[in-house]
Amino acid sequence: MKRRIVSMIILVIILFPMVSSPIYSEEDVINTALDVNAQSAVLMEASTGKIIYEKNAHEKLSPASVTKIMTLLLIYEAVASGKIDWDNEVVVSEHAASMGGSQVYFEPNEVQSAKIMTKCISIASANDAAVAMAEFIAGSEDGFANLMNERAKELGMQNTHFVNASGLDDDNHLTSAYDIALMSRELITKFPEISETATTWQDSIVHKTRRGEEEFGLTNTNKLIKWYEGTTGLKTGSTSKALYCLSGTANRNGIHLIGVVMAAPDYKTRFREVMKMLDYGFANCKIYEDKIASQKIAEMDVKRGIFPTVDLLAKQDFSCLLDPDMNQKEIQKEFVLEDEARAPIKEGDKLGELIYKAGNKELGRVDLIASQEIEEATLSHYIKYLFKKYFG
Repeated sequence: MKRRIVSMIILVIILFPMVSSPIYSEEDVINTALDVNAQSAVLMEASTGKIIYEKNAHEKLSPASVTKIMTLLLIYEAVASGKIDWDNEVVVSEHAASMGGSQVYFEPNEVQSAKIMTKCISIASANDAAVAMAEFIAGSEDGFANLMNERAKELGMQNTHFVNASGLDDDNHLTSAYDIALMSRELITKFPEISETATTWQDSIVHKTRRGEEEFGLTNTNKLIKWYEGTTGLKTGSTSKALYCLSGTANRNGIHLIGVVMAAPDYKTRFREVMKMLDYGFANCKIYEDKIASQKIAEMDVKRGIFPTVDLLAKQDFSCLLDPDMNQKEIQKEFVLEDEARAPIKEGDKLGELIYKAGNKELGRVDLIASQEIEEATLSHYIKYLFKKYFG
């Protein structure tokens, strides 16, 4: 459908000091000068999803327990959808109890709530708890892995294939630093409450077995909690095949960053390199936000409708990543509307876009949607209109 650009242009002045410089684009946002000592790495800004730094970002590697970010995402989504409840009782199977690696030593037939199980996954990276929850949600770990792969596809994780819920080594269990950043972003933005357990340094559970009750301590595997200000999560992982992996998230002054490293050479390097990336991001990132969701942006004539015009509302807020040296910049907003609006129109129908630009460079778009439903006018509507117009 043809489009017309409404001539009205709004200049938005960002209230920063007086120096200006370019805005990040997809091309120049990558900073290759930042030296990261890991085989693969990504630094992403969470609200926009923009990549600030990358190194071999799409290389397929073993993720170890960083896998559990997807496991946690599916658990939280199952609760949000009503499929399960945090108070549901989860029975530990023989298979779940047989997991090696990091675990909390659940015994076969031990029963814990879904909330306790999830706490064990998030804090202690418990493989047995991860498998128990996978079986509880999907009936089997293989069935849960299918759900993981379906969700990965939905998120655009093109270099990912999951085989299990825990991250134990398997030649076919692979993902990339970029894909880890994608699922990390989905988890922390959709369920920010994950930070409550992800940043808990120590906690405990009570084992309930035939021998009675016994307290078991949980200690978080993510040392960023102790070492880095503003840490919000998220997940570590290490095996002999994967080496040392980490998805570390932190929030300062409203900027939420995700730093991912894979195949770091040793335990401390993964934390040091993520902290280095986060430092770089906080030093160089600024976010421009335009809180316009549901606000009237324009008005449009309606042909053959019971109302002559329809208000156009912004579908969502807008945000973009700004150049670190940007202080004052004129950001232009252009209305781009469909060439006509013809009834019938449904509430929420897209009738245009609001385009953000800096000079000749496009920063992003927000859909403009109809504020209400407008029916097509009939002969009786026209008669009533004329009667009202001429006879009051």
